[in-house]
Amino acid sequence: METKNIILELRTQRGMSQDELAEKIMVTRQAVSRWENGETVPNTETLKLLSKEFDVSINTLLGEPRKLICQCCGMPIEDDTILGRDNDGTLNEDYCKWCYADGTYTYNNMDELIDVCVKHMVNEEFSEEQARSYMKELLPKLDYWKRYEELSDNGQFEEFKMQLVREINDLHIDGMPKVERLNALVGKYVNLEYMLPSGAKVKFLDDHKTYLGNQLESEFGGERCFGVLANMDFIMICTYDAKGENPELLLYKKR
Repeated sequence: METKNIILELRTQRGMSQDELAEKIMVTRQAVSRWENGETVPNTETLKLLSKEFDVSINTLLGEPRKLICQCCGMPIEDDTILGRDNDGTLNEDYCKWCYADGTYTYNNMDELIDVCVKHMVNEEFSEEQARSYMKELLPKLDYWKRYEELSDNGQFEEFKMQLVREINDLHIDGMPKVERLNALVGKYVNLEYMLPSGAKVKFLDDHKTYLGNQLESEFGGERCFGVLANMDFIMICTYDAKGENPELLLYKKR
């Protein structure tokens, strides 16, 4: 789809007139009209404003001329919903939301990232050994790891994760093994619905945010697992059956 059609579609989806869009991004109505007629294309600074207004990437506004790949884990970014965000909420086209959330890089250890990725790559045609070898060759070529000394926070986020691990283990939840590692998890995939005593069902997470967490097998055996989720504001512990069925909230603790 061409830029002219994309802008028109995004504007009409939001029920905005050309005048209203022009006011929001500080241009004239005639400028918006020329974009939608295909006479001109917004300049770089205006594309940034449109990106923020419509909550889509500049790549999407331009008709996806580039194939985006996360410059931390190498995952193809096929749509804007899996893009990471800067700390002001702006979409960042260089990273997925698992590797970069709210302006923070969530992985500071290449081996740890490889361990996480390999679990999702293994299938009948791709062995764990092949997946691990592929990632070891790929990651050093990506921008984040090539510029690690420049982009990293000198271990501050890693220390924050370890502090969370200590706080979680200090809770001494019966049957739950010690947490050794916390991975980046997107709310959409772990936002389970819990039954309240009143019978109402509720979700506690934001589908669009990235959290830290892990899944642990119960020391009591059986198929029921513990789920651990946390961020700067809270720690949450739950249990559930396979595929997140029958979740039960054990603990929600503000930090």
